Amino acid sequence: MILLDRIRSGISSLPALRAEKPTPEVLDGFRNAQSLAYRCAVEIGRELREGWTERQTADLMDTWLRDHGVRTFFHTSFAWFGERSRFDGIHDGPRGYGKFMPSSARVLMPGEVVILDTAPIVAGFAADIGFTFCKVPHDGLARARALLLELRGWVPQLFASGHRPGAIWKAVHERILSEGYDNCHRKYPLQALGHRLHGTSLGGLPGLTIPFSLQSYWSLLSRGLFPEVISPWHSGSPLGLWAVEPHLGGAGFGAKFEEILIVDESGARWLQEDPPHMNLPGGFY
Repeated sequence: MILLDRIRSGISSLPALRAEKPTPEVLDGFRNAQSLAYRCAVEIGRELREGWTERQTADLMDTWLRDHGVRTFFHTSFAWFGERSRFDGIHDGPRGYGKFMPSSARVLMPGEVVILDTAPIVAGFAADIGFTFCKVPHDGLARARALLLELRGWVPQLFASGHRPGAIWKAVHERILSEGYDNCHRKYPLQALGHRLHGTSLGGLPGLTIPFSLQSYWSLLSRGLFPEVISPWHSGSPLGLWAVEPHLGGAGFGAKFEEILIVDESGARWLQEDPPHMNLPGGFY
């Protein structure tokens, strides 16, 4: 394991390929994609009813996005309810990743926490968002959201202070544990706290997703994979656009946000100041 970690760290320290400083026009493209993804999550979240399955909910999100012009995805939509929102029963390693997929059997029960996650490609720009809510007041989720909002304020400071992505991963991990929560993004592929996003000229390719698309695999693998992921081993450049997604686990539920962070020579800042998870729209708790 020590040798494997050293190899991962060595690969991640290689210069990031094509992580140029984005122009205002490029940022507008990503902002439009992210705004559409959030609109989808909020509108489907409003319609969500007890008895809907995770699979039904995720499919409705994909249909909504296609109805609004999306032809392909970085990844298709996910929906997780209750204990599945903290990824209970999902094991590290490729053999366990199929359990991430929305379930056709798991239905929404009264008072459960929901995570909706989607990643459309809009005019060549990918977004990747996560939106956590409950349809009724939920004290545990309210406390978890307060920590997530603190992390949202802290993560740009860590990047701006010159920390490498691996050190940021470890700082967020330790903070989550210190507050009594589990680190759920540790169960993600490569334990990813986030991943880089790039514009793509491949947006016209068929939208084959399993559940990640040809575009997403090419975007990450063609750039070396490890430099593209905020993992415990990443010792390379922090520059770029990152979809950041701290995911913590409480008692019987998980909670996360995911949105785009800009990291350049001038510092670090979120692409949008007030996405829906910052100030929940009416009807969400």
